[in-house]
Amino acid sequence: MNEQQFKGPLNKMVRTSITDLWNDSCSVAELTYAIEHGAVGATSNPVIVAEVLDKEMAQWEDRIKQIIQHNPVATDDELAWKVIEELSVTAAELLLPVFEREAGKKGRLSIQTDPKLYRDAERMAEQAVYLSSLAPNIIVKMPVTPAGVAAIEAATYRGVSINATVCFSVAQALAVAEAVEKGLDRREKEGRDTSQMGPVCTIMVGRVDDWLKVLAERDDIVSNPPCLEWAGVAVMKKAYELFNERGYRIRLLSAATRNHMHWSEFVGGDVVVTLTHEWQRRFNGCDADVAPRMDVPVEPWIIAELKNKFEDFRRAYEPDGLSLNDFDTFGPTVRTLRQFIGGYDKLVSTIRDIMLPNPDL
Repeated sequence: MNEQQFKGPLNKMVRTSITDLWNDSCSVAELTYAIEHGAVGATSNPVIVAEVLDKEMAQWEDRIKQIIQHNPVATDDELAWKVIEELSVTAAELLLPVFEREAGKKGRLSIQTDPKLYRDAERMAEQAVYLSSLAPNIIVKMPVTPAGVAAIEAATYRGVSINATVCFSVAQALAVAEAVEKGLDRREKEGRDTSQMGPVCTIMVGRVDDWLKVLAERDDIVSNPPCLEWAGVAVMKKAYELFNERGYRIRLLSAATRNHMHWSEFVGGDVVVTLTHEWQRRFNGCDADVAPRMDVPVEPWIIAELKNKFEDFRRAYEPDGLSLNDFDTFGPTVRTLRQFIGGYDKLVSTIRDIMLPNPDL
C-alpha cells in the first residue's frame, strides 16, 4: 500500500494524541479509506444507510433482491431492517481486527435503534440487545430523550455498549453518563463483566451551531458572526471538563462537522471525532496545524455573547440548562428526530421500489 496514503493531518492526530477518529458512514469504500488513515470506529443509521444505497446501489441491488426473495412474507419495514443489519455487519467485519487488537475498547460499528421508538424505553432497550448480538463489535445508538436515557441504563446493564445520539447539550450528556454509570454499577454488583464495554456519548456539535443560526434568522438576532461557529465547540468542551471532573467511564464523541474547529478544537482530548468521508479527505488535504486544543477554553467573550443573545445556548451549555423532560422538545432534538424518521421512511421507500418497481417507468 502506498505510504503516501498514511500521511495527512488526521493520521498525525491519531499517531500523536489519544483522540480517536471514526468514519461517519458504513460504506465499505469510505470505511476502508478511513481505516487506512487511522480510524478505529464507524457509524450507521437509517439516514446513512439510505445515503450509502444512493451512492452504491449498483453494489447492493442484487443482494437486496436476494433478501427480498428469501423473505417472501416480510414487510417493506422488515426488509429495510434486514438491509440495515447487513450493511452494518459488513462494515463491522472491517473493524474487527481493530476491536480484537484493542480488547473491545475500540473497533466498533454503531447501529441505531428505530428512530420511531424514541418515546418507548422498553422497546428501544430490547432492540439494542438484539442489535448488539449481530456482531461482537457492535455499539448501539439510542437518542437522548427521556425514554432514551432509561433505555441506555437498561441496555448498559444488559451488557450493550451504547452510543448516545440526538444529543446537543451538556445536560443531556451528563444524563447519559449517569445512566451508563448506573447500568455499569448494577452489572458489576452482580459479578458481570464490563471490561470490554466501550460506551460513548455523541454531541452533535454542528447541529448546535445550526440551531442557533435558525434562531438568529427566525428571531432577527444580530450577533458577532464568529460566535455562531463556536457554540457546539463550547458545549463539547464544557461537557468534557465535567466528564473528567466526575470520572465517568464513558467517552464523548463529536459529530455533525460543519467547520474545521469541529475537529481541530478537540485534538488532544480523550474523545472520538467522527467525520464523513468528504470531511476526512478535505482535512487530509489541508495545512491545518495538528496541536492539542481540547483543554484550551473558548474565549470568554464568545461564551458571554452567546449566553446573552441565545437562551437556547444557555440551555445547551449550562449543566442544569435542560431538565430530563425538556430533552425531546428541545429545538435541535425535534429537528434531528424528524430528519432521522424521514430518512428511515426514505430508506423504506427505496426498498419498496425494489420490491414493487413502478410498471409505468
